Amino acid sequence: MKKSRHSNLAPGETGFFRRRSNFSTSILICTYLFFTLFSACRQSPAPAGPAAPDTADLFANKAVIKYARGFSIEYHGSYKLVNIISHSGKKPDTLKYVLVQRGTTSPSGYEGAQRIEIPVRTMTGMSSMHVAIADFAECANIITGLGSLQYVNSTLVRKNIRAGKVKQIGTEGTMNDELILAMHPDLVMAVSSPDARFSKYQMLTNAGIPVLLNAEWLEVTPLGRAEWVKLMAALVNKEELVNKKFGNIEQEYQKIAALGRKTVQKPSAIIGMPFKGNWFVPDGGSYMAEFMRDAGISYHWSEGKGTGSLSLDFETVAPVALKANFWLNPGFVNSKADIKAADSRYQDFKPFRNNTIYNDNNRVNEEGSNDYWESGAVNPHIILADLIKIAHPGLLPEHKLVYYKQMH
Repeated sequence: MKKSRHSNLAPGETGFFRRRSNFSTSILICTYLFFTLFSACRQSPAPAGPAAPDTADLFANKAVIKYARGFSIEYHGSYKLVNIISHSGKKPDTLKYVLVQRGTTSPSGYEGAQRIEIPVRTMTGMSSMHVAIADFAECANIITGLGSLQYVNSTLVRKNIRAGKVKQIGTEGTMNDELILAMHPDLVMAVSSPDARFSKYQMLTNAGIPVLLNAEWLEVTPLGRAEWVKLMAALVNKEELVNKKFGNIEQEYQKIAALGRKTVQKPSAIIGMPFKGNWFVPDGGSYMAEFMRDAGISYHWSEGKGTGSLSLDFETVAPVALKANFWLNPGFVNSKADIKAADSRYQDFKPFRNNTIYNDNNRVNEEGSNDYWESGAVNPHIILADLIKIAHPGLLPEHKLVYYKQMH
């Protein structure tokens, strides 16, 4: 309580106080009441209003990124900050996205960052991976447009395509900006390319349609690639569901990888097949080379440091292929006859002679879409189990090949 300026005076200290005691007492009482009421008003809580950004935690469940290098997620109360990180240059390059919960105030700052209202209700995508992560997060119904309607395996998305709910928004990797503008989705998910400039999406972003770049294909581990499902989770507020599902996959993958890595005998394999004179094989720092290590398979180029592919000629790969135990992922061929027709020299390879060629096209639908590149990308534990079944069948005696099949 704040006291009156007279409250510390004792009677008799001033003649004024003695002569005007009754009047002063009244003044003291009024002053006391005034400051008491004033103090009470100051201490009363203000009426509750709209929460400012970053004051209330609206996201009880959060994604923690453990394997992926290409993105990060930060949680700030009523919004999330997503960084898409490119490691293709000398220094990492970052695109920022602010994911703002619907009905809340967008945070200030973050100049140059795109704003995305969440949960996303409609989305267009340009790759089978975009279908896979939406399907994994059980939100594939938000897909209203795709770069190609042919290369889709998701049962739900194919149903929506037949019902006319999903439009084709691109051809051969290019997007139909005019159609997307007319659709005005909440989000366009595009494929990141180290050679492409983001300015190509300016027409869409100027119209208020955010464009998010997905770079899962640049990840260096199978689990890192699959972990992009957590980005989709952040976009639709399904972190709890996706955390649980991914945790199960992570646990299963690590358990199976432990079997493959501890094998003493490691049979060798070659990967791929020449395309227009170039034989592209995974470099040693790629996620496919990591698959080989986890499956207990010896891979000739596993010591390389690159994270993409090596472009080699036939003469470089042939000496390795002549002695390899297995031939994996030969590409767009369905039989040994197809391989021989492409180049008769292939029949001299040991895997050709021993019938140990395995392709990743066991799940191709009537439209020609290969599910290895869709659901396989978010189920690396199954691909790993297939590879171990091929190279070390005794380790997983009950497993049946899912994405791979033996070629005859």
